[in-house]
Amino acid sequence: MITREQVTDILRTVNDPELHRSIVDLKMVDRIEIDDGLVEIGIKLTIPGCPMKARIESDVTKAVTALEGVRKVNIQFGSMNQEEKAAVRSMVLGQPEPEEVPHIADHILAISSGKGGVGKSTVTANLARSFAEKGYKVGVLDADVYGFSIPRMLGVTTKPTVVDNMIIPVEQNNIKVISMGFFVPDDTPVIWRGPLLHKTITQFMTDVVWDNPDILLMDLPPGTGDVTITIGQKLTAAQLIVVTTPQVAAANVAGRVAAMAEKINISLLGVIENMSYYQLPDNSKEFIFGQGGGQLLADRAGTAFFGEIPLHRIIREYADSGKSLFDQTNTDHLADAFRVISDRIAATF
Repeated sequence: MITREQVTDILRTVNDPELHRSIVDLKMVDRIEIDDGLVEIGIKLTIPGCPMKARIESDVTKAVTALEGVRKVNIQFGSMNQEEKAAVRSMVLGQPEPEEVPHIADHILAISSGKGGVGKSTVTANLARSFAEKGYKVGVLDADVYGFSIPRMLGVTTKPTVVDNMIIPVEQNNIKVISMGFFVPDDTPVIWRGPLLHKTITQFMTDVVWDNPDILLMDLPPGTGDVTITIGQKLTAAQLIVVTTPQVAAANVAGRVAAMAEKINISLLGVIENMSYYQLPDNSKEFIFGQGGGQLLADRAGTAFFGEIPLHRIIREYADSGKSLFDQTNTDHLADAFRVISDRIAATF
């Protein structure tokens, strides 16, 4: 005869699709009643109208039906109250002190630049895809609150789920993403002073269910402003990667960011040079923006030079449209530039 203990044990194998934890451990299983092979299960969802309701219903039904003696499964759904949701939040995020940042990821890479327009976000998005292709669990935190572009570049159009102030990031192609772009329209300016920036970035670090990715890429705003300082204060384990273009003037500006790393207690991991050259039809290279600025910056800062990324129309077009260079055969040669750099970064882990 089937028992409640057997049903409970099998339900431990069913995870909430967004929180990636057992529905039993999350206290989502409200009741179990058994009558002559008919199993009735009460499930409390974290939010009414949960978008994953159908997935949970299917997973629970499949798991319980597999038990010998079960002829039918009925599921009734309810919703958690505020106290129950707070308990879920505590289990998933822990209970750090106010504004204390919990462990987020094994490796935190803060991608920065001295000024805008050097392709920092494009580099971030393509490195995320490259690391995911290698099998890493990847998160991307778009910390460029004023100039967010990561959702567009990664082709993400869905919105995060919020449960009792706990933000579940959007996941696409094994990359978890959070951005201010999910919360304001594309054409709406974000006009904030430092304290609001600090609060938002801290919330993206403390209230988002990152679920311990191997690598968290943070797309920082250009320059040496409030957001970079906040990350230096909150994430001492973060490592800075500076993106520059080849001209000496750009490298000098980027050098200020590299110099700031030491002052705000962030380790400088290396330099990436973007828009390094244009590949001509005869396979020769034209150095439109000059040559050697990235290597020069790395040498001055005493850090690694991870490599060059070519200037190419397709890289720009794919970034604008959210398409991936990594799943198209005709763009594989461009994806290779990012693969080489991600390999060199991974070798530092």
